[in-house]
Amino acid sequence: MNRSLKPLKENIKKMGAQMTDSQRRFLQVLMSHGIMEGSAARALHRHCCEVHKVHYAHDKLDDFVNVINVQLQPLFMQIRKGVSEDDGRQYYALVNLAETEITKMASDYAENELELFRKTMDLIIQSNNGFASSTNILNLSDQLQSKKMKKKEAEQVLQSFVQDKWLSESQICDTCGIQIHLPCVATYFKGQSEPHCPNCNEFWAYEIPVINRPNPPQLQSTAPKEAASTSREQRRAVPSTSTRRTNRS
Repeated sequence: MNRSLKPLKENIKKMGAQMTDSQRRFLQVLMSHGIMEGSAARALHRHCCEVHKVHYAHDKLDDFVNVINVQLQPLFMQIRKGVSEDDGRQYYALVNLAETEITKMASDYAENELELFRKTMDLIIQSNNGFASSTNILNLSDQLQSKKMKKKEAEQVLQSFVQDKWLSESQICDTCGIQIHLPCVATYFKGQSEPHCPNCNEFWAYEIPVINRPNPPQLQSTAPKEAASTSREQRRAVPSTSTRRTNRS
């Protein structure tokens, strides 16, 4: 990771003529955290403007970021905004748009594991409903070009993707086929002893997960009020193999 960040910081200095000091500060703080919850990003925007005595408009964060993105374009990087499916919060993240030998080193996953993820994303994008079954994903394990893996290995990698928030799980109604990702299942069916499908009203035959949503931890940066969430960027949902329940009616 240090190898990829150092050149970027050197290039940021060269961008001084195009970006204000407030925008350089914002980018450097975001670089140190990678991803930032929306309220923290807005607070950082205000702080950077106040420190460098430039005009601050509370509703102009996206315009502020767009100026930075124009300068990041030659570096194949971009600040992107998205909403987490887990907690509904908005996040800003600094993302890499190019795959190089250096950027590969920044990942904790092996090359064949990243290939499995890319093929999983292809399945999701090509599907009609934006989901991919775990069975279909595991069947990709013997189609990998870099290095094939056993189904058991692929299953463990898939669980890692879920734990690391690269993918999220969902449950599927056996009757109508509606799919609901787990945080929504936990919220919708909370406290119901006999849950029923919100679409067809049939018995919901899965264990209802209990998901705790504590406030994301805040990390102090070297400058006052410059804090960011440590949550990871969310990807599209993948149906789970949750334990089924028995209809007691």
